Amino acid sequence: MANTYTQIHIQVVFAVQNRQSIIKNEWKVELYKYMTGIIQNNGHKVLQINGMPDHIHILFGMRPTQSLSDLMKDLKQHSSKWINNRSLVSGRFSWQSGYGAFSYSKSDLGRVLNYIKNQEQHHKSVDLHEEYLQLLKEFNVEFDERFILKPIL
Repeated sequence: MANTYTQIHIQVVFAVQNRQSIIKNEWKVELYKYMTGIIQNNGHKVLQINGMPDHIHILFGMRPTQSLSDLMKDLKQHSSKWINNRSLVSGRFSWQSGYGAFSYSKSDLGRVLNYIKNQEQHHKSVDLHEEYLQLLKEFNVEFDERFILKPIL
């Protein structure tokens, strides 16, 4: 086949190390723009990004030119460096190891876009741990409870 045609939609969810609530409203939009740039520079298309002070959700169209694990390594590494180089938090910022990744059909995109856009409202009734477990169960992802989001210290 002369060309490759794909339609792959992925939502990734990942947390700040120790689930600390340290992503501040004052700079989160700039962080989201920076993260969008990283994803786009790797050839993918961001559809929605949002989060809470302790975690991020990103929905993007993924191109088959890179593995998800390589993209996530690049995204987390460079965004951590961006936060640390600007001294946006006291101490050293890092993301928790690991992430959740969930695929969606085109018909699901509207629902997922709204879900990510309305994170603040959603988290008034559901905390991150509960939300993450719901996603894992909804997608029938096998997991070990010991390794699901390290607790807040």
